[in-house]
Amino acid sequence: MQWTEKYRPKYLKDVRGQNDAINKAKLFIESFNLGAISSSKRKKALLLHGPPGTGKTTLAYVLANEFNFEIFELNASDLRDRTRLKEILRPAIQQAPLKTEKKGKLILVDEADGITGADKGGINELLHLIDITPYPVVITANDIWSKKLAELRKKCEIAELKEIDYKVIREILFDILRKEGLFIDNKIVTEIAVKSKGDIRAAINDLQSLQYLSASKELDKRGVDSVEIHERNKENDIFNALRFIFKGKPTEETLKIFDSIDMPLDEIMLWVEENIPLEYKGEELAKAYDLLSKADIFKGRIYKQQYWRFLVYENILLSYGISASKSSSKAYWSGFTRYKKPSRILKIWLNNQRIAKKKSIAQKYARHVHIGEKRALKEFPIIKQIIISSPSIQQELKLTEDEIEYLKKH
Repeated sequence: MQWTEKYRPKYLKDVRGQNDAINKAKLFIESFNLGAISSSKRKKALLLHGPPGTGKTTLAYVLANEFNFEIFELNASDLRDRTRLKEILRPAIQQAPLKTEKKGKLILVDEADGITGADKGGINELLHLIDITPYPVVITANDIWSKKLAELRKKCEIAELKEIDYKVIREILFDILRKEGLFIDNKIVTEIAVKSKGDIRAAINDLQSLQYLSASKELDKRGVDSVEIHERNKENDIFNALRFIFKGKPTEETLKIFDSIDMPLDEIMLWVEENIPLEYKGEELAKAYDLLSKADIFKGRIYKQQYWRFLVYENILLSYGISASKSSSKAYWSGFTRYKKPSRILKIWLNNQRIAKKKSIAQKYARHVHIGEKRALKEFPIIKQIIISSPSIQQELKLTEDEIEYLKKH
């Protein structure tokens, strides 16, 4: 039997290293049981997010066991469209628990990232099902900051499971070894814990693999120092990357931190810009903003001259440069900072929406009167007055209601 299953926690007291997430999850279920869910401001679903191997699915099962709920699990990666969700999830959320001794039911939608794989209404159907179910819904995801999950975030209580400290992982590994009546060198167990990078599942799997070596005497033949523990190459989310940049000591690994994030460098720059004032003050702040401005200069040169080799300099300035802006006497990894989503993203989006309408109107006008689009945009203030003054011109240009509304407001 796999040790990850054999030693999976059964009760909340057995879950280690995730106190904040446990407290939020427990409060969510208790609120459901007490009827607080009838409030107009109710949240009928709990969204657990965090890196792989931190215990998201385990916590859902522990909640079901702790509160004596029947659990119905759905892996969203296999159900990416509205039809399949209706066929499978809708009956499950409406049906009473099969076992009469159970106090209720918990619906687990695992790996919700997968439900956005194809845009076939899966998310909209899930949102509807959350509204109509009488049972608590627990959803897990590695990365909840995708635009497609924006509406889902609004419906849910959100609890983050963080990478588990290597010391906690090491304690768990030693507990397993004691229960199995086994001994593996302290140096190797510590190395497994460190190189798992907070992934408890990966650490336990590595430990069990080494146990087979030990049982076959292969470990004795090769010696402790011959054992290689491979470091996990895990994807980071933007929050972990920011913590690494702002709170960590600048190293060679700092230069690679943004490589593991599924986000354009331009958007990463906005995140860094938004959160610099939360971490740096005085001279540190000035130095960090100076390096950010230099990164922006390289970005401009890349777009203007198509010199893509400059990307390496933009990346260096954003990662190692910003990290090195902190004082050498500053304590690393000190304190907790709640990082903010860039406000400029919304402003840029709103501006793009306005520009998009202006462009579409200019294009229609330019085609109709046989002039260039650039000229139409340049003369737009005059063109706008002409179009507003005549409903027949609006009709002839086939302007949409949104475009007409834009002309009136701007």
